[in-house]
Amino acid sequence: MDWLTTTFLAILAAGFLVGVVVGLTGMGGGALMTPALIFLGVGDTATVVTADLTAAAVYKTGGAIVHKREGSPNLQLAKWLVLGSVPMALLGPYLVSWFTDSPGELDRVLKLCIGFALLFAALTYALRLYINLRRVRSGRHTPDDNPAIRPLATLLVGALGGLLVGVTSVGSGSVIMIALLMLYPGLSAVKLVGTDLVQAVPLVLAAAISNIALHGLDWGVTIPLILGSVPGTILGSKIAPRVPQSVIRRGIVVVLTMSGVALLDKAGWAPLGSGEDDTSPLLVAGIGLAMLVLVPLVWGLIRRTTGLPMFGSPTVAELEDPSYRPGLVGMKRVDDS
Repeated sequence: MDWLTTTFLAILAAGFLVGVVVGLTGMGGGALMTPALIFLGVGDTATVVTADLTAAAVYKTGGAIVHKREGSPNLQLAKWLVLGSVPMALLGPYLVSWFTDSPGELDRVLKLCIGFALLFAALTYALRLYINLRRVRSGRHTPDDNPAIRPLATLLVGALGGLLVGVTSVGSGSVIMIALLMLYPGLSAVKLVGTDLVQAVPLVLAAAISNIALHGLDWGVTIPLILGSVPGTILGSKIAPRVPQSVIRRGIVVVLTMSGVALLDKAGWAPLGSGEDDTSPLLVAGIGLAMLVLVPLVWGLIRRTTGLPMFGSPTVAELEDPSYRPGLVGMKRVDDS
């Protein structure tokens, strides 16, 4: 039982909790798992990124198989994404390594990259909500699950996502998703998620292989991560219909922002950081409190620009529901809009 250490149990618990959130919301695990492991101090940043990518390759493969059996992915679209993402996922870790002179510098650069990637992921989620709000208000959303493919734009989206995932493990479930939504607004939510999962498997596998070849694989981190995240994801998927999505998703945006700021602070980014692997708890807590106050207010002001009251329907959960139509809850009309 030598392997049953405090660190093993901490990674197991972190993997399970993040897996539950991923199952509940469908949001990318890397954006939550990687900072959680870094702050647990279970290894250097390169080790954490490699372990997270390897674990993601396991549970994303299962999800992709389920969606493939149900016929939900757009394979033609996934093909162009993969053609862009896999080469960049393989190249990304080497690019960072080539431009850093020492392990300490590599660790700092990776923390900076992950910090900015987390802030970018939070921003893309907010952008997705705004796009959905405009779609609902316009009433002109026309489903189109087999759109004309835009090869060059799709290839570039894949390349950007591949570089981001290869370096940070963040982006396959957030940045690529919002780009697809903007390029192909007619895709249904099922097709969007299915396509993203199918393209994410070779992307994450390529990123994991590249990072393993460069940094090696710490099984002491990877095994408890897989053992915790897989059942957590399954449990989250099962209880998702009973949990208020709007509260969880807003909470995730706040956590992503706080984690991003904390990592930038920890890496010594000039506008924030004290450096020397330190963070300022008051700064991070202040950011979190400010977001709890400002995010609902800003969202309310955005709603007003579309002719809606600051608060009320459509809620965040309704905007994320592809079957939502103004005035309908299930089959029951609740207003005249």
